[in-house]
Amino acid sequence: MLDLLLRVAAALGGAFLVITVVLSAIRSFVLPRNESVLINNWVFMSIRYLFSFLASRYQTYAKRDRIMALYAPVALVMLPIVWLLILSVAYTFIFWALGEGSFIRSYLLSSSSLLTLGSVEAATVPVSIATYSEATFGLLLITLLISYLPTMYQAFTRRELVVARVELRCGTNRTATELLLWLNRSGNLADDGPQWKVWEEWFVEIEETHTSLPILSFFRSPQPGRSWVTTADLILETAAVIISTVDQKRDPEMELCFKAGCVAINRVARYFEERAQAEPAEAIAEEPPIEDPTRRDFFQTYDQLQQEGVALCPDREEAWRKYKELRTRYSNAVQFLSKLTMAPESKPVGGSH
Repeated sequence: MLDLLLRVAAALGGAFLVITVVLSAIRSFVLPRNESVLINNWVFMSIRYLFSFLASRYQTYAKRDRIMALYAPVALVMLPIVWLLILSVAYTFIFWALGEGSFIRSYLLSSSSLLTLGSVEAATVPVSIATYSEATFGLLLITLLISYLPTMYQAFTRRELVVARVELRCGTNRTATELLLWLNRSGNLADDGPQWKVWEEWFVEIEETHTSLPILSFFRSPQPGRSWVTTADLILETAAVIISTVDQKRDPEMELCFKAGCVAINRVARYFEERAQAEPAEAIAEEPPIEDPTRRDFFQTYDQLQQEGVALCPDREEAWRKYKELRTRYSNAVQFLSKLTMAPESKPVGGSH
């Protein structure tokens, strides 16, 4: 009687693990919404501990960046390996419950069936059905990852295209002031309406891809000095300065871009917030926080724009207060994501440091 109960429990436990793994794969790569998958969280966080420890051994950002560049690809490759290991253990319990023999015999049958049709002969029809189902699930898991890799890298390429273009427009200082001056190169900020439309679409895609495929957030730019988080901050800073400081007619394209950016950056940050709290402190605070611009930084930007002939609101104090209010809509999320992804340090709006 006890043996029967143990076999029933083993069969139910194995079936539960199989269902859990398959649902994890579906929720990770097929379900088009941001779902928290427990197995994925364990895998990503465990590997993050390792890479954060290795990165903390180095003093320079360039060396830490080189280490962390491997984190997302390694974690992504390890995910199906962990799924397959759990699947192998699950079917070991199922085969043992079906009376296939000892645990060693059941494990050998499970391992041989995982990615093939099995090289160990099954004793009964139920065991044969189980071996075919295990082979099917094993191939399904690998196929899901392989089929979604091109999708992920296409999203990564589109993201980095905008990152590179913004860096070209910002110059070497990579400040919002430089970006704003580039937008004013013709003497009229309204001439770049289509550019704000491009950035709005970029933010919308960031929100969709970086929550449905969260590992994308940790894929680092090809160049160490670039980061999608820093780029998002630059675009939002530029929009905030224009809205608060520049005396011009309302630009609906720019305001929509600013709204889309605030929504995207906050939703991505909220997705990671609970998981990030469980990570080691050094993994979250490896890089210095993005500096909050001071009144001096803001007024330096104000004076620089005035020298360039940009029409500005005459009340500098009122512009400063409005800028600070706009910044509260995204600054906390940007700082959180900057620490989480170990993005390069962003300079204040004035770029004086």
